[in-house]
Amino acid sequence: MEKRNDPQLRLGEEFFNQPCLSLAKAFLGKVLVRRYADGTELRGRIVETEAYLGGEDRASHSAGGKRTERNTAMFMKPGTIYVFPIYGILLCMNVSSEGEGAAVLLRSLEPLRGQTLMRELRAARRKEGAPQLKDKDLSNGPAKLCQALNILRCFDRRDLASDPDMWMEREPDTNPAEPHDIVSAPRVGVESHGEWAEKPWRFYLRGNPCVSVVNKDAERQSGSVTDNVRSLTCAV
Repeated sequence: MEKRNDPQLRLGEEFFNQPCLSLAKAFLGKVLVRRYADGTELRGRIVETEAYLGGEDRASHSAGGKRTERNTAMFMKPGTIYVFPIYGILLCMNVSSEGEGAAVLLRSLEPLRGQTLMRELRAARRKEGAPQLKDKDLSNGPAKLCQALNILRCFDRRDLASDPDMWMEREPDTNPAEPHDIVSAPRVGVESHGEWAEKPWRFYLRGNPCVSVVNKDAERQSGSVTDNVRSLTCAV
């Protein structure tokens, strides 16, 4: 495949160096690229993220400022990849942000390029005879995302701003997601962390079919807030 590593589109250190909540929303609409040695590229648009704020955030792997061999990447420079296992066999990918121990979990991608290979990579981890996956189901979850892009444990602690095999890009001629396009909802899978489970720090693009978990209550709430803002703007 043709190589498309355009240095003018690639996101650099300055992009990643922003507060965790801001970065989680800024990732929406950006493109994650995974390139193989032969130039083959897998590409997906980020449509869902979760923010984990570090020491104060009891749902974070770095809660209380705890540093371990596993979470070291969370304390490294913004833009560092943090790959961790769940259930012993699956992987999830995060990106460190500004703030001690803060990072953003990449939850879902909209496949853009390389869907055939993504499907093969996902099929290798599924039961024999399982029905073929639709494009929207290839990377609609954090572990699925890592399988579809063949993100391995060895990517842990690598720098998205300079790594030759994985990076992020802005899409040319595409404006950032507007606030009314972004839904803020509670994070998934942190129910045991009390009040921190209720923090609306999961962000996704409204109406995108590749979002892993749609929260209708959050969508209605954010929709009503947007309508109120529009009404006030028109009144002024």
